[in-house]
Order: sequence, then C-alpha cells, then structure tokens
Amino acid sequence: MLRNHKPNKKHNSMKKMKLIIAVLTGLAVAGIGSTVLAEDTTVTGNMVCGKCKLHETASCQNVIQAEKDGKTVNYYLAKNEASDAMHEDVCHGDSKKVTATGKVEEKDGKLTLTASKLEAAK
Repeated sequence: MLRNHKPNKKHNSMKKMKLIIAVLTGLAVAGIGSTVLAEDTTVTGNMVCGKCKLHETASCQNVIQAEKDGKTVNYYLAKNEASDAMHEDVCHGDSKKVTATGKVEEKDGKLTLTASKLEAAK
C-alpha cells in the first residue's frame, strides 16, 4: 500500500542539513590529503631534474634537494615561469645550487613548492 506522503517543512530542513553535513565532511576529508603552509618558505639546496637525475617523475620537473634535520628532503617545483627558466641548467643529470621562495604544499607525502622567486644560491 502506497501512502500519499507530502514532505513537510521539517522534512525538507533535515534533508538540507544532511546535505550540508555531507558537503562539509567531504571538504574536511579533502583537506587532510593536502596541506598548504600559509607563509612563504625559503629553501636552499641542489636543484636536479626529477626525471633525468632522480628517475621519480614521468616528465622533466625541477626538484630541490635540501637538508632538513640531517635528512635529504625533495621539494618538487610546480611548473611556472620561475621554475621553467632554470630547467635547462639541470636537465640531463646536472645539478645547481639554488635558493627558492614560495608556497609549499604537501600532497600524498610529497612536498610541492610553487616558487615565486628562484635564483642561484650565493
């Protein structure tokens, strides 16, 4: 037997509340996988090609290898003008000591640096 069910205002409010909770939960879970450091970070280290030297990326990508707490930390540079301008210097196995400043994001255990400034270290 089918009932003629007319949704009331309370029923609609509950549906909206459940939808809002689901969306907020999804955003919170997505935020866990990706952390952005709010301030600019400056990193100094040897820049190498992630494909040609490290064999870790599918295509050429600059990676700065810096020392932190006695360990080598890889910062994968996001492709932009600053990063692309220096790639030829390190592609095919060469390395270059650089200082980069920009935003660092951690995603899936890798640090990605979007450099706003990239120059040869002094």
